[in-house]
Amino acid sequence: MIGLQLPLSQTQRIRLQRALEKLQSLSCKANSDASVTVADTIPVNYEDAFLKGHGTTDLNGDLVATVCGVVERINKLVYVRALRARYKPEVGDIVVGRVVEVSQKRWRLEINFSLDAILMLSSMNMPDGIQRRRTALDELNMRGIFEENDVVCAEVRNFQHDGSLQLQARSQKYGKLEKGQLLIVDPYLVKKSKQHFHHLEQFGIDLVLGRNGFIWVGEHVEARDSMVVDQANSSEQSMVPEEKNKTHTPLEMRQNICRIANAVRVLSTLGFSIDADLILETVELSSTVKIDIHDMLGSEFHVLVAEREAERRSLVGKRKR
Repeated sequence: MIGLQLPLSQTQRIRLQRALEKLQSLSCKANSDASVTVADTIPVNYEDAFLKGHGTTDLNGDLVATVCGVVERINKLVYVRALRARYKPEVGDIVVGRVVEVSQKRWRLEINFSLDAILMLSSMNMPDGIQRRRTALDELNMRGIFEENDVVCAEVRNFQHDGSLQLQARSQKYGKLEKGQLLIVDPYLVKKSKQHFHHLEQFGIDLVLGRNGFIWVGEHVEARDSMVVDQANSSEQSMVPEEKNKTHTPLEMRQNICRIANAVRVLSTLGFSIDADLILETVELSSTVKIDIHDMLGSEFHVLVAEREAERRSLVGKRKR
């Protein structure tokens, strides 16, 4: 419970401590060397060749950790991934960022990295959807695409010579995110997976899990090609003001966004890995016990989520046996 800033009663404190202890014991049984602290010995097979990576060193013939974190193994490479560190990007990562500057032929985005990421005008789809050279007119109209404080989803393309990132948004799934909430969690809570874009159909919500710890929860938007966009633009021009006002987000949709966003906040506070399935289970739990949206951030619901997660992992462990 170290680091949890929750106003717990004595009973809630005991319940939460039992749940976290159960989760810790289950984690230790599943992988004894998963978590390490400074000077802990990392078990390796010395008969097979291995490479010492970040967060490890050789001490008296043993491989020991120099930072607190999780042991990761990639082929022969053994390293320790530090917890609660800034985002360490990799090529191909899906990230969510906020535009902080519009400059010549590029946008600068804050993505929870030591340097701002760069999205070039030539590295994204134009509004007309036509693949062509960018002109001076396109550069003048850059603020019509993204402006300061806009939330943007993109993919890590490569690293530049100065260590900064270059992004690309050459797909319909990338681009500006609107009508939702941007949540910031510790990057280590978002694991790399095959799918970082999720459409929660029962709620009509789009969920984007950025590897940099930026999570977007917003109203679902259908991916449209250029022809559909052109038709939509022409129809919007013919709409009367009363019809344009109907594009606001309904109350029920805003409630769904807030409920899912609060579920993410609870999981982040408890330090659980965040994925779409666990978020949906947390939302369903809040509906089952009939907890209001604003009460989801209270101490009792945090305890209920921890107890539910401990029970779920225990059942999964028994099935594997």
